[in-house]
Amino acid sequence: MTHMRFACQTYSWQMTIDAYRGRLDHMISVSAKAGFAGFEPEVVMLGDNWTASGLRSPLADHGVHLAALCLVEDWSGPRETAAEAAEADKVIETVAGIDGAIINLCQYPGQDRADLRARQDNLLSCVDSVSARAAAAGVHCTFHPNSPAGSVFRTDADYGYLLANLPERIGFTPDLGHMAKGGMDPMNVVRLHRDRIDHLHVKDMHADGSWARTGEGIIDIPAITKFLADTDFAGWIVLEDESPDAQAYPDQAATRNGAYVREVLEPVII
Repeated sequence: MTHMRFACQTYSWQMTIDAYRGRLDHMISVSAKAGFAGFEPEVVMLGDNWTASGLRSPLADHGVHLAALCLVEDWSGPRETAAEAAEADKVIETVAGIDGAIINLCQYPGQDRADLRARQDNLLSCVDSVSARAAAAGVHCTFHPNSPAGSVFRTDADYGYLLANLPERIGFTPDLGHMAKGGMDPMNVVRLHRDRIDHLHVKDMHADGSWARTGEGIIDIPAITKFLADTDFAGWIVLEDESPDAQAYPDQAATRNGAYVREVLEPVII
């Protein structure tokens, strides 16, 4: 088997955030019982006044690795705001104390795509600054584009500009669902940019553009997983589910994704 590992993302719980924000022990416990080796929370899911020890403790209790901590900010100006920089520095300090973990950088989408090139360049400038401070602390950063209508990196042309200008120290975390939503063939993008991909997000989509339960949509997740295994991918594959069913029953979605990994994905990488 390859060195790739599978992790659970917190977005299914985040869709009903008031019920789960700060409930790290619950989310990590469900992920562990589902069979996931790793866990990737967004910072917002850590709760108010979160601490590094408050994150490390439930991970250790359940024997789960922190695959990545996902930092999501506006990064709309040419430089980080004071608040953005302070939050990034807290995340860097936290991840530096957790062996093998990385920082997954993601931007909040705007309301539209006006002034697109300037906004893309501002984002690139901000993540460059974050990643430079992280690298100095021994922490690796990767970047995750998304696909809402106001995202500045959501189309094939956007990805071309992103990968041509993203600093080399920053990895690339494509999301299969977001690529499909942006009109791309996820396999083609993964093949084209394989040399930059160090982390992967997986969710599924129906042909009409609505989010599907994992394995019930149009994305060939097993084929992409096998391609990564065949090209010696050694990062984390992080499972998400943003379907209406996952929003209503996030624990069951995580459990179902764990079964999908065991029954469908692991057999193709052996």
